[in-house]
Amino acid sequence: MARRKAREECLPEKGFFLYNCGMEVRRTKHAVYDLKYHLVWIPKYRKHILSGEVSEYLKEVFQRIAEEYEFRIDTMEVMEDHVHVFVEAPPRYSPAQVVQILKSVSRREVFKKFPKLRKQLWAGEFWSDGYFVRSVGDKVTADIIRKYIEYQIHEENSLQLRMFEKP
Repeated sequence: MARRKAREECLPEKGFFLYNCGMEVRRTKHAVYDLKYHLVWIPKYRKHILSGEVSEYLKEVFQRIAEEYEFRIDTMEVMEDHVHVFVEAPPRYSPAQVVQILKSVSRREVFKKFPKLRKQLWAGEFWSDGYFVRSVGDKVTADIIRKYIEYQIHEENSLQLRMFEKP
């Protein structure tokens, strides 16, 4: 009876929603959370090196990293010159730590499998230092981020975020 009443309160015709109504929350020993981030970063010198086998391998590596660190990747796309990852992470990791983990581990794994890439990049650095992060909030919903990422692969000359280019 109490569960039915709680579900009824979630219905839009009642005029309001419970905060986490219908939302899946995750739990750790000391936290209940729903933290999702849209992350974008580029390879060093924004080189167009993330295609074909490298792109597919990076997706596999990101999934393995997510499993190891208890992240959950909702959507991701590896473009020739940048990466989009929509990820959920436990609160023990700051967004900067999530990016650092994804970039450092993927760099090591990609150089191990594709040693010739190291020669294309000076000093053996794979990723550029910067990144973009946005949390899902009131105005930017998870649905909007998913559609944006999925749209990237279908639009060859899309209006890409120009966050890494100097004006």
